[in-house]
Amino acid sequence: MPAFAVMSAPATPSSASEQAAPLRFALVGCGAIAPTQTKALQELPGLASLTHCCDIDAERARAFAAKHGLAVASWPELLANPAIDAITLCTPSGAHGTLAAEALRAGKHVVVEKPMEVTVAACDALLAAQKASGRRLAIISQHRFDPDSQVVRRLLDEQALGRLIAADVRIPWYRTQEYYDSGDWRGTWALDGGGCLMNQGIHTIDLMLWLLGPVKEVYARVATAAHERIEVEDLACATLVFANGALGTLFGSTACYPGFLVRLGLYGTEGSAILEGDELHTLAIKGRDTVQNVGGSAHAHQVATGGTRKAVHHAEAGEADAQRPVWKWGDAHREQFAEFVRAVREDREPLVNGQSGRAAVGLIHAIYESARTGAPVRLS
Repeated sequence: MPAFAVMSAPATPSSASEQAAPLRFALVGCGAIAPTQTKALQELPGLASLTHCCDIDAERARAFAAKHGLAVASWPELLANPAIDAITLCTPSGAHGTLAAEALRAGKHVVVEKPMEVTVAACDALLAAQKASGRRLAIISQHRFDPDSQVVRRLLDEQALGRLIAADVRIPWYRTQEYYDSGDWRGTWALDGGGCLMNQGIHTIDLMLWLLGPVKEVYARVATAAHERIEVEDLACATLVFANGALGTLFGSTACYPGFLVRLGLYGTEGSAILEGDELHTLAIKGRDTVQNVGGSAHAHQVATGGTRKAVHHAEAGEADAQRPVWKWGDAHREQFAEFVRAVREDREPLVNGQSGRAAVGLIHAIYESARTGAPVRLS
């Protein structure tokens, strides 16, 4: 079975811009995603240095700092510290905009965990703050940096699939009731901003928009089908019309027990490409051999199920597959941070900038509006 891509090794300094002093980061919000970001930054010694952490829970901050060799600081201390160049925010979603704007005004570059914010208006306010600051802003959407996502993007740039005519996006994940009960912000409009689309599905929605371009019209239905004590959806279905004329379907859920891999299918006049989990599952181009890779990364299974079951693989790996470097959870975060540092050094926009973050949030809110009104919604 031939490999689809050569997976990248950890980023190392190679250009003049990367020989500058490492960009010095502070991490804010020491919760679930913080260890992943910490590991990613610590794997970039030539580019980045994580020095401080901060959390509204002082004891959690102290424990996190002790575990990862960091200094603890308050939010005002981080903003005032000239030895901190950039701040990465791992706080609840509804707090992203205010904190990010304060950091930008203090002269810091900012990385924000997805989603950028929970409303389009808050995204616009953050974009205005970023423009006024002259600093760089990136939104974590690491699946653009998965090697097989990069392969598909190159194929599209080369027009190897011809004219895109359709897309099929499925996010049939599962989260327990305990997951939603574990934090008073989970499942709320104010701080989570939405449910299976805004919290879980936004990664795949961003990837879809990056590969297919903007959506011009959406018609949708959403429901809270399987969970209690949440304000937001755990089930969503939408039909999409893309600006390029392609039609698409989008299904997202956190109620599909026990949870299944994300699937993003792209269909063109000359071929098709299907991403499943973090990997390219099928590539079929007219005049070439069709290639299939049955499986999916172990972490993709874990994320799909919310950690409720271990991955089970039945695929027989071919010799070429066996030679592929293992792409692990956190590697894409590392690559996104590396690209962000390069963008700062080169004074350019990062790949996943504020406009990208706003586009994903804007589409999700159009889906919510269509579900509320029962009518199609056109996006400007």
